Amino acid sequence: MNIRFPNTLQTMPAAVQGFPDRIRRASSRTWLILGIAAVAVLGYAAWRIFGGPSAPQRPVPPVLVAAVQRQDMTIAERTIGTVVANATVQLTARVQGQLLRANFKEGQIVHAGDLLFEIDPRPYQAAYDSAMASLASARAKADRYARLLAQKAIAPQDADDARASYLEAKAAAQTAQLNLEYTRIRSPIDGKTGPILIQPGNQITASGGASGASAAASPPGMNPLVVITQIQPVKISFSLPQADLPRIQDRAQQHALVAIVQTHGGITGSLSVPIDFVGNAIDDKTGTIELRATFANTDGVLVPGQIVDVGVTLSSVKNALVVPREAVNLGPNMRYIYGIKDGKAVMIPVTVLFDDGTNMAITGKLKPGDKVVIDGQLRVLPGKPVAIVKPAPGAMTRDPTLVQ
Repeated sequence: MNIRFPNTLQTMPAAVQGFPDRIRRASSRTWLILGIAAVAVLGYAAWRIFGGPSAPQRPVPPVLVAAVQRQDMTIAERTIGTVVANATVQLTARVQGQLLRANFKEGQIVHAGDLLFEIDPRPYQAAYDSAMASLASARAKADRYARLLAQKAIAPQDADDARASYLEAKAAAQTAQLNLEYTRIRSPIDGKTGPILIQPGNQITASGGASGASAAASPPGMNPLVVITQIQPVKISFSLPQADLPRIQDRAQQHALVAIVQTHGGITGSLSVPIDFVGNAIDDKTGTIELRATFANTDGVLVPGQIVDVGVTLSSVKNALVVPREAVNLGPNMRYIYGIKDGKAVMIPVTVLFDDGTNMAITGKLKPGDKVVIDGQLRVLPGKPVAIVKPAPGAMTRDPTLVQ
């Protein structure tokens, strides 16, 4: 059978038939390539729509959850405190002379009235003896003139002069006696001594400075012999925000204001110390008010200047909904949590009543026992499924009673 193909030249557009043969052949190839490409694109689209594999699914994010609890939550503030001595005394000399001896060891506990230092008393003893002799002479003269005045044997002016001389001698004797007593320096308080700052053998002045070579190394002004610090009892000083002032005042009126003190490292455990001082003014630079608690410190566990952790219970939230702190997220306009309903995440706005650093008391559309996400929130989308996982064995949580 004979098959005749139409004349290709006759089937081309009239505009193309006028081209030279080489150009007409190139145009035919171009139309053929474009046709094949169009068929390929349409075929791929149909394959994807009707016969190709489905788009990859987003993996279900794993999350750790905890149960909402209903319980009373204590409102407490935690801050840093400083141990403060009740009294600190810089012991100085009140008379000058050679320092003979120190009657204590550095770091020793001393009591009020204990003899600590002795200054050479001999010059002051001599001055006292002379003053006492002058006093005896003036007293005898004043008594004699008083008898003569009674007999009208002398003028009243002479008796008055004798009386005045006696009073002057008496004052001089008292001054000499004080200077003699000042050569024996005693502790004015109970406390612990620091290092001896001027050693025996030095010539000291009434201002507490040392003369000679040792004085050259000392700063000018009052140079103490030793510093005594009272360590039993001590005070713990700390500050709380002024926003807590109403709670502080209410608690103080109930005589229930107590500080829980813990040293860094927690070696000594927690110490319960009553707060007996609330400052009379707000610090305008920090917006805080100072509180102080007095601790007996019988075992010397606290040292003035030491930094401690302080917690103060101010109030409580009764019958509150409590969740771990990690469950609450901060959005642009609100705080929210992710609850779990039918295996899907649900965004629930909440209001925080109190945050103790571990748990939060909140209000919102929740009830006790509801599950909330505490880890994995970054991969969660509202309304999408989540996979609840349990913490690994031995994993630490902030509040194990809340983790499911």
